[in-house]
Amino acid sequence: MNGIHDMGGMHGFGPVEREEDEPVFHSPWEGRVLGMRRLLPGLSGGRFGVESLDPVVYLTSSYYEKWMRATVNALIEKGLLTAQELDAKTEFYREHPEAMVPRREDPERLAQVRQRFVSAARTARRDDVDIPPRFKVGDAVRTRNIHPLGHTRLPRYVRGKQGVVAIYQGVQEFQDTVPGDPDPPPQPLYNVRFDAAELWGTSAEANQTLYIDMWESYLDPA
Repeated sequence: MNGIHDMGGMHGFGPVEREEDEPVFHSPWEGRVLGMRRLLPGLSGGRFGVESLDPVVYLTSSYYEKWMRATVNALIEKGLLTAQELDAKTEFYREHPEAMVPRREDPERLAQVRQRFVSAARTARRDDVDIPPRFKVGDAVRTRNIHPLGHTRLPRYVRGKQGVVAIYQGVQEFQDTVPGDPDPPPQPLYNVRFDAAELWGTSAEANQTLYIDMWESYLDPA
């Protein structure tokens, strides 16, 4: 997706501040947001929901705030919640900060959430599909200068740039379609090596290279 949501390679945001002994969550509500996303992945908005946030909201929100706002927007869009209901509940707790938040004990759901945290992530590799790769290790390739409307794993700073195939990753599910497609189409995936100077010109650090996973539909022969 074009716009401020694709921040890869962008300058001007200052250094990344590393927090010593950083906690897993800075506040309990962050853990609840993560729990909702794990339990209700189809209702959380996904990456597309986060990338659809207003640019000002996106830049001024923390990591879990982005996911919370995307989840709220998705619930409203699906008709499970109205903005009026949300505003009314927010105003209630603003006027009654001592009021208890409703709770419902559900051991079965709790077990599901915990299991999703400890279970291995589902692999996207599709060994059951026979699609011959268009490129091989060592081939020079150039990324396409495309501008999709939805989610994409192709950063703007690498579009139209030349690199070399370093690793063939096999056939895998095309991640650009995963957020809204229960059966994402598979295609070959490559790890491509780029010289930093090719990506950022004279502002690049000397003798630096970058390795990026690239779907076959991103690439043309150089």
